Amino acid sequence: MSSRIALVTGASRGLGRAAALALAKQGCHIIATARTQGGLEELDDEVKAAGSSATLVPLDITDYAGIDRLGAAIFERWKKLDVLVGNAGVLGRLTPVAHLDPKVWDEALAVNVTANYRLLRSMDPLLRMSEAGRAVFVTSGVAQNTPAYFGAYATTKAALAALVKTYAAEQANTSKVRTNLFSPGATRTAMRAQAMPGEDPMTLPAPDEVAAQLVEMCALDFADNGATYRFARTGLFKQG
Repeated sequence: MSSRIALVTGASRGLGRAAALALAKQGCHIIATARTQGGLEELDDEVKAAGSSATLVPLDITDYAGIDRLGAAIFERWKKLDVLVGNAGVLGRLTPVAHLDPKVWDEALAVNVTANYRLLRSMDPLLRMSEAGRAVFVTSGVAQNTPAYFGAYATTKAALAALVKTYAAEQANTSKVRTNLFSPGATRTAMRAQAMPGEDPMTLPAPDEVAAQLVEMCALDFADNGATYRFARTGLFKQG
């Protein structure tokens, strides 16, 4: 992974931060995006301590013009993108579908679906310029399980899966880009605490442990495409 360029969204905390740091430890230069400048600066310190480097991009992932500008800046500086980790996401409100506020619904679609479409649209030419472009998007088991009250999150994660698998199919015979989905499962993150407030977080795997398996999917020799993998303490488990 040495000298590869990796873009990670939602990189200031949780799984995104852990994935960015794990990639940095393998020698990647990290392009880290998030809304919180302070969180990005803390990540930068950790990346430097790991012997790598980072470019910090304070960015609301729904600033779609900003995503386009980022793509142009990556092309100008590096002429390629080797790794894309689409991690940024929102839970939305846990409530019956009929009670969902339209603003909550629109935000979930904007962050979990449209922003990732805009990322693919802007970063596709750069991934194609890599010798082995790898894109991994974070999904969730609720996309298949569809539990009650998770309507916004489940719907948008299912839509993301359809988007990513379609893109992967389009790349299969036309480029070296390989695109997959990663389902972290129950992980010790702020989003998990929001979804399951009564749960003991110390019973869950830490983001660093989970991110290590996501990063395996970014390697040059990871050749699968259009698949969904989930975290398991025994190793990556392919769902389909």
